[in-house]
Amino acid sequence: MASLEIENRINSLINQINYHNHLYYQESRIEISDYEFDKLLEELIKLETQYPQLKKNDSPSQRVGGTVLKEFASVEHKRPMLSLANTYSEQEIQDFDNRVKKNISTPYEYICEQKFDGVAISIIYENGALVKAVTRGDGTKGDDVTNNVKTIRTIPLAVHGKDVPQNFEVRGEIFLPLTSFEKINDELNKLGKQTLANPRNAASGTIKMQDSSVVASRKLDCYIYTLLGDDLPVFSHEEALIKLKEWNFNVSPTYKKCTTLDQVFDYITFWDKQRYTLPLNTDGVVIKINSFALQEDLGMTVKVPKWAIAYKYKPENASTKLLGITYQVGRTGAITPVAELDEVSLSGTKVRRASLHNADEIARLGLCIDDYVFVEKGGEIIPKVTGVDLSKRKSDAHPVQYISNCPACDAALVRQQNEANHYCINEKGCPPQIIGKLEHFVSRDAMNIDSIGSKTVENLYHAGYVKSIIDLYSLTYKQLSTIDGFKDKTINNILDALEKSKQVPFKKVLYALGIRYVGETVSEKLVAHFNNIDNLMQASQDELVSVPEIGEKIAISLVEFFKNEETKNLIIQLKQIGLQLINNEIAPVAESDKLKEKTFVISGVFRTVERDELKDKIIANGGKVLSSVSSKLDYLVAGENMGPAKLEKAQQLGIQIISEDEILAMLV
Repeated sequence: MASLEIENRINSLINQINYHNHLYYQESRIEISDYEFDKLLEELIKLETQYPQLKKNDSPSQRVGGTVLKEFASVEHKRPMLSLANTYSEQEIQDFDNRVKKNISTPYEYICEQKFDGVAISIIYENGALVKAVTRGDGTKGDDVTNNVKTIRTIPLAVHGKDVPQNFEVRGEIFLPLTSFEKINDELNKLGKQTLANPRNAASGTIKMQDSSVVASRKLDCYIYTLLGDDLPVFSHEEALIKLKEWNFNVSPTYKKCTTLDQVFDYITFWDKQRYTLPLNTDGVVIKINSFALQEDLGMTVKVPKWAIAYKYKPENASTKLLGITYQVGRTGAITPVAELDEVSLSGTKVRRASLHNADEIARLGLCIDDYVFVEKGGEIIPKVTGVDLSKRKSDAHPVQYISNCPACDAALVRQQNEANHYCINEKGCPPQIIGKLEHFVSRDAMNIDSIGSKTVENLYHAGYVKSIIDLYSLTYKQLSTIDGFKDKTINNILDALEKSKQVPFKKVLYALGIRYVGETVSEKLVAHFNNIDNLMQASQDELVSVPEIGEKIAISLVEFFKNEETKNLIIQLKQIGLQLINNEIAPVAESDKLKEKTFVISGVFRTVERDELKDKIIANGGKVLSSVSSKLDYLVAGENMGPAKLEKAQQLGIQIISEDEILAMLV
């Protein structure tokens, strides 16, 4: 085939593939089968491989992925990605509108949009080509995830059309469609692997994967809702959305222009129920001034724009039948009761299980099997039972009797004075505790042995190869090769990850040991004070209590742990293996005193920043990170899946509870 013919064929294939991608992802229509589409793409990749000089940067073959990165470069945003003020109150929206009226003398309009539950992204275009995609990060700088973003088929690799600026930026929300989320979890279930927690976390984790081919397989999507630049052909937010659509960006059709506050409230009411028909989760409505000139006139506060506000919907509540209660055993032996429910739809997802926390909560609710209970999604993520519909209770119903023996090993349960939970104290012989301790040890926040997940730990335990931490470091290629599904690459990855974990800092190793009451923050305080494991092991209860934030309960737990002969032998073996048991870390470099004399407790999982990174940022800006909630605390930083006990205590003490966006805004 002549060179010109090849180039023409490549161009023809690119045009065909782009056309069918646009039909499928933007117009929800198809004209050819998946097989025919795949054959077109296969031919294009083959030709580009044979003739690399003809491969274009905006070729749809870039969607397939294949780039593997060891780390993501940090990029500073040209314009900060700040958060919005949140409210659950219509009165506060009225107050917001009154402030707008007070500061604007001309008529104005609002644009109402869905508040999408995904991962915020900034995408830069130069001369029509996608050149960089950056996560929100801390609002000032984020991670360069360009290769991964290029795999998302609804994001144009090149923009053609009328009035396209030479340089511009778009912002939007990357998400994993609910149908894709359910499909992935179904496949993981069939393989016996750990399922994804929720679509937003799955999207966040996917966009930060190092292998872009895996990202491509997840089929992420993206709604674009912001256009930024120095020389834009538009003068309002509505015009920008229309122009973005013309340029083939995926713009959600759910936005609406409102000329009165009543229209805003009508929009909020309409989408309170209709949002569950969308392909992704939403948790509220964003209300913003339409005119760019008026936005500029209103300006910003230190943290948020004065021209926009986010209204958040209250968690949805549903009633369903309580079929039974199962009891889970955690790594510390704590027993957690879980309500098994007749399936019910809640906030757009199917719910079959919900948290009951402990025996006191069951007694407070007065639960009986076959009761109809009210279930709510706390923070739109974790289902919990909030009450009982007594009008539907059977006349012969009997209250639930909390178990007295461990459901896994049948050991008698104990409950210490002033403790909410029951515990199985058979820690050496209770399988869930042993497996849980191993899972904790290899977890991301501890030793971060990323090639060993929960399912792998279970397989190794049941195969008889791993019963303790030391056994992990004694694993051989021959042993691993007997595990079903383990190929050469998997085995080598596991052995390499174990070797790499020997460089994990001491504070992580201490946390990984799973000592009761010793979380990440306490581990940091102990390591900073005692410097090495020998000093810590020899410390008395009085010496431990003298360390800031180390109370009597933690001190007693540490003394009991380190006086145990098995623990002493474990530490000797860990030294021989070569784990880091001396503090070699350098303290965070001071950046400012913005948070001087302010104290913070960080709880839960965050969308855009790692907990360690957030702690370091707080300390670097003059703040202090504490491990527990008390009257001395200034702020509780609440992430997803945070412990209900901390939240409840903070509310009782009147501690200010702030979100991830709010703490990041304080650091700007």
